[in-house]
Amino acid sequence: MITSTTSAPKSIEQQVLRIISKRKAIKPRRLRIGSSLSRELGFDTVDVVDIILELERSFHITIPDEVPLATVGDFVTYVATHTPEAERAA
Repeated sequence: MITSTTSAPKSIEQQVLRIISKRKAIKPRRLRIGSSLSRELGFDTVDVVDIILELERSFHITIPDEVPLATVGDFVTYVATHTPEAERAA
């Protein structure tokens, strides 16, 4: 079950969850906004980099290396706040 506590548009949240879940073949319903990618879900640095690259491609954004992205919610929030307005409405 996805527990949403972000103000991200549902479409962005769903796309981010899909991208994260397919990296390790985790069912999207297992993801929680507060889930730690490394501790709770077993993602390593390479997995996180691959997720970042996929998010950058999918949403036409750049995610700098210094952005702290430790939880599912961190990814959702960053993408939602940095995605161009036109794409958020899509």
